[in-house]
Amino acid sequence: MSIFRKAERRKAKLRLAITGPAGSGKSYGALLVAFGIGGKIALLDTENGSGDLYSSLGAYDVCSINAPFTVQKYIDAIKDAENSGYDVLILDSISAEWAGTGGLLNLHTQITSANRANSYAAWGQITPKHNAFIDAIISSNLHIIATIRSKTEYAQVQNERGKTEIKKMGLGLVQRDGIDYEFTTVFDLSMEHTVTVSKDRTSLFDGQVFTLSEDTGRALKEWLDTGIDAPIVNNTPAAPADKRRVYEAYVRLFSDTPNDAPRLAQEAIMSVTNGRGSKDWTVDDIKSLEADLTRRSNKAVAEELPKAV
Repeated sequence: MSIFRKAERRKAKLRLAITGPAGSGKSYGALLVAFGIGGKIALLDTENGSGDLYSSLGAYDVCSINAPFTVQKYIDAIKDAENSGYDVLILDSISAEWAGTGGLLNLHTQITSANRANSYAAWGQITPKHNAFIDAIISSNLHIIATIRSKTEYAQVQNERGKTEIKKMGLGLVQRDGIDYEFTTVFDLSMEHTVTVSKDRTSLFDGQVFTLSEDTGRALKEWLDTGIDAPIVNNTPAAPADKRRVYEAYVRLFSDTPNDAPRLAQEAIMSVTNGRGSKDWTVDDIKSLEADLTRRSNKAVAEELPKAV
């Protein structure tokens, strides 16, 4: 039986990034889109209480987090929003996870300084944490809108009257390179609050320049709801006995090198769970690990078979 199946359009959850320099209207626009999608809305505020400023727009709940902006704070907020029955979660913003006080760039510097490690080796501790953050977003059963600050640059430009003026512009994202790959759609906001689209798997906004509104959210929701129901993701925490059984199976897999077996087992496990530790494993993680064990075991058996003459 083939591992492939027929491609089919499935319903999906929104993964939207809204980028722009300070003052471009990211939070405001994210809320408008969320209201268009509808349902119960939560906003995670990393911007010193600014999440409450737009309460006149409509009903939504706020949770503020302060420095240090650790990955675990973001993951805990996403899980809490899931367990509390929200439909849409706005992460405002995810720049702090990377470049904020206590974010991963800070942590990288601390590891390098404290252990006198080289920069490359320190990334070995940072990358699994960032992967866990990304995985929490991707695997969530919520519609997620993430705002991302863009670096600011000032340039001399000619206005419509032909006169030179200084203009504030966005330049690059305050996040790890490639973060835009993780989102279905990326809206880039200008200081004039207009949107251009740098990525759009929905094809709804190709070539358009527009302003964010509830209609934007309604259009996205219609696209997301088109197709058959997606498979149910089982995020139930894995049982301790299953965690232990799977870990011991990985150790046995590398029993030819007993001294290195625990380390090799851990590396293999991390590659399957995107860096999540065993305390965060779900029932689906156990299934993925079991499938990986089967694949590795079958390969090992195949390599031991006599070669055909």
